[in-house]
Amino acid sequence: MRIRFLMMFLIVLGCAKPVEVAPIEIWDSITVEASAYNSTPAQTSSTPQITAFGDSLKPGVKYIAVSRDLLRMGIKHNTPVVIEGFDGVYLVKDKMHPKWRKHIDIYMGKDIEAAREWGRRTVCIEYKLSEEAIKKASME
Repeated sequence: MRIRFLMMFLIVLGCAKPVEVAPIEIWDSITVEASAYNSTPAQTSSTPQITAFGDSLKPGVKYIAVSRDLLRMGIKHNTPVVIEGFDGVYLVKDKMHPKWRKHIDIYMGKDIEAAREWGRRTVCIEYKLSEEAIKKASME
């Protein structure tokens, strides 16, 4: 009898739905200088549609490049970023020359006029912290 009860208990326990825990999302913000760039050899390299991370840029898709100090702050490859003055979420797909500090470059495909019109502005960006950054912050 005890064995039957134990087996029934294990079957019921095994059929219980696992509790799903929602992933923690923490967003942070920072003020940066923002400029715009295009996929042209004059602005990038001989392979303007390939980023420093090795991704292929596609005109019309929301991508940005970030300065390397922002990478060290936790704004890594594929980090979602919301830019003041723009709709939607952009992904970090490129990194800038080491000379830049607190700077993003907004990818504007082949629309050189739109990039010129944007010029350079100071904007606030919000970015999703990686799980690694959240763990590191919680240990401090």
